[in-house]
Amino acid sequence: MSKNTAKLANPNLETMPSDFLYHLDINVANTKDTSDIQQRFGDVRVICTGGTASRMRELALYMRKVLGIADTSDPVDLCERGHRYAMFKVGPVLCVSHGVGSSTFSVVLHELLKLVKYARCQDPVFLRIGTCGGIGVPPGTVVVTKDAFNGLLRNEHEIAILGQRVVRPAQFPEDVIKNILAYGADPNDGFQTISANTMGTDCFYEGQGRTDGAICEYTDEDKMAFLQKCHDLGIRNIEMEASMFASVTQKVGVKAGDVCVTLVNRLAGDQVTITMDQKHDFEQRPFLVVGRYIKKLLQQ
Repeated sequence: MSKNTAKLANPNLETMPSDFLYHLDINVANTKDTSDIQQRFGDVRVICTGGTASRMRELALYMRKVLGIADTSDPVDLCERGHRYAMFKVGPVLCVSHGVGSSTFSVVLHELLKLVKYARCQDPVFLRIGTCGGIGVPPGTVVVTKDAFNGLLRNEHEIAILGQRVVRPAQFPEDVIKNILAYGADPNDGFQTISANTMGTDCFYEGQGRTDGAICEYTDEDKMAFLQKCHDLGIRNIEMEASMFASVTQKVGVKAGDVCVTLVNRLAGDQVTITMDQKHDFEQRPFLVVGRYIKKLLQQ
């Protein structure tokens, strides 16, 4: 099977003599000779992303076990000097924090895509692992995103570029979804792993129809009608990154997947009522699913 490196969609990168990935604190001093970057990151096959540095550190420790890497040292944050994102490397897997929402995620995603280009990584796969609100599914359900909808309930990502509204499609590749379900899910897990549509919003409170924020100008009936409309579109979870993540990776032709666990069923309420112990248990579920998928992917 032929291997491919990331091509990206910016011709300006080919004429830049150097490229400082500012938010990662990684300097590509010579874009014509990236042997130093290749030496550090060229073996990377999977880039896992998630909201917090602590969760990505925990994922790095977990991936050591999955990959059989005998290392008991504390994971090293390769981006610590940048003071913005955290990055841990476990063999061919990167675990990188992205903050909350599409705006912070898009910054690090652009730089990670450039990193795998300069490192000449072969067939890289980007994954997002996180938590979300469910719609009509019980808390603890793992959702693998198919189509990503924005807050206007459109299967697209909208961004303002040079003062103009630019709209791009937002779908995740079918083969990634299929393989995550085939290799990551197990009927004996004790929880359900499903594939469904996801809504990625720009706001946690009003944008997701919550009635417990600092501002609310709609009724409970309005909220429930909105959530039911989401459900009718096949949307089973709500978070804040999926539409941007799908559209950017789709635009540059890099494979990606979004795997999140639900912490609440929004059809039953807005507040997360599970205990912290339950929350920690639920957060391990995407680790389990993604870990199995990555292990199988690296064997191919």
